[in-house]
Amino acid sequence: MRSYFALVHKDPQSAFGIAFPDLPQVFSAADEEADIVGNAIEALQLWAEDEALPDASPLETILARNDVRRELADGAFLIRIPLIEDDSRIVRANVTFEAGTLRAIDETAARRGLTRSAFLASCARKEIEAAG
Repeated sequence: MRSYFALVHKDPQSAFGIAFPDLPQVFSAADEEADIVGNAIEALQLWAEDEALPDASPLETILARNDVRRELADGAFLIRIPLIEDDSRIVRANVTFEAGTLRAIDETAARRGLTRSAFLASCARKEIEAAG
């Protein structure tokens, strides 16, 4: 899975701004800190729908850039954003669970009106986004 570094900055009285050093055309914002990663993932996905994305630069290359160093000195911080590509193909996967865990998955999925597959996909996506 590819991921890109994003610079996050926040000025007083403003939302969090999100910019990608490797992708100057891609940006996002978030009113709440908890929404930064999700909004940044969405911005990457939207851009990738229409444009081919370049290879991501390693951290050392990003940190060597003068513009990035200036932003960091002014209080910005870097986060890694995973590119979760939109591929609507459905594929079968054989997975193994401890019986009690599988029961808990099925019960929780049923309470939420989801299939086991939809529930597991949702959980996995949340974990991937949180891990950045």
